[in-house]
Amino acid sequence: MQFRKLGKSDIDVSLICLGSMTWGEQNTQEDAFQQMDYAVDKGVNFFDLAEMYPVPPKPETYGLTEEILGNWLAARKLRNKLVIATKVTGRSDKNSGVGHIRDGARLNKRQINAALDASLKRLKTDYVDLYQIHWPERQTNFFGQLGYTHGDDDGVAVEETLEAMSELVKAGKVRHIGLSNESAWGVHEYLRLAQEKGFSRIASIQNPYSLVNRSYEVGCAEFSMREKVGLLAYSPLAFGVLSGKYLGGAKPEGARLTLFTRFTRYGKVNAEEAVQAYVNLAREHGLDPAQMALAYVNSREFVTANIIGATSMAQLKSNIASVDLSLSDEVLAGIEQIHQRYPNPSP
Repeated sequence: MQFRKLGKSDIDVSLICLGSMTWGEQNTQEDAFQQMDYAVDKGVNFFDLAEMYPVPPKPETYGLTEEILGNWLAARKLRNKLVIATKVTGRSDKNSGVGHIRDGARLNKRQINAALDASLKRLKTDYVDLYQIHWPERQTNFFGQLGYTHGDDDGVAVEETLEAMSELVKAGKVRHIGLSNESAWGVHEYLRLAQEKGFSRIASIQNPYSLVNRSYEVGCAEFSMREKVGLLAYSPLAFGVLSGKYLGGAKPEGARLTLFTRFTRYGKVNAEEAVQAYVNLAREHGLDPAQMALAYVNSREFVTANIIGATSMAQLKSNIASVDLSLSDEVLAGIEQIHQRYPNPSP
């Protein structure tokens, strides 16, 4: 396993981070225990969760993923050897799909405090290593939205949110804080306020990044490098699309996009053509398409960790093994050629 520093901290996190959003929905607690046991055995020390998991979110499963990890931590007694990250749900309303969370989640002090206390109880721990804001309070581009439209209602001010997160660090409940689904402006604002007000500094940003969505490279990647706010890349396989298993309209039994038709982010114009080109490139070089896609993310200098997820042990083993794959100059050149032909079809 390879390790990288989390922001400017002294924490070493494994390049492969184990994602958890299927635990409690597509995966049982027994499945999750098996995944965590294997991951730890392979050197993974970084687990990523969120209070709203599993996905798709619904009232009856809210918080179940954190509960499963908490049960595993209680059974395995490995808390001090692991880096545990979770997230507070961003702004929502009754029609958002997560309106059941605190009757409409907001990123104010009261709700952030309540959210963390509930997460700690489910996780059976008295602190988390990284506490992240799942998505912004204000109207901006995230979850695949393009064409920025400025909104008049920014909601809870970034300063109040950051102050609340900083107080949790001072209280010892959180070691470091981070962002998720943020823009370059948002990263700058959090950094500016931390410097001017003496608040805690963000250590990371968790945004989507894959062969079919390299939009992070425009703006945010420079912040990662210059300010040491590394990317925790999520959806590195674009919900499994980059494995090639959905090509030609295939609907594999039990696969996420087969079970949940609400996820359309990776089926946009030119996405199929781009995926087919990447799959062909991998096969031309004797590579597994999914491992090639993950190895590309692993190789980016601005990436701190690559958040992989799996519903089967076979997938998990292959995904973790991507850490040992180095892509040749020829393969990297082929990837760039495809990217120029089909730039970011699934932002």
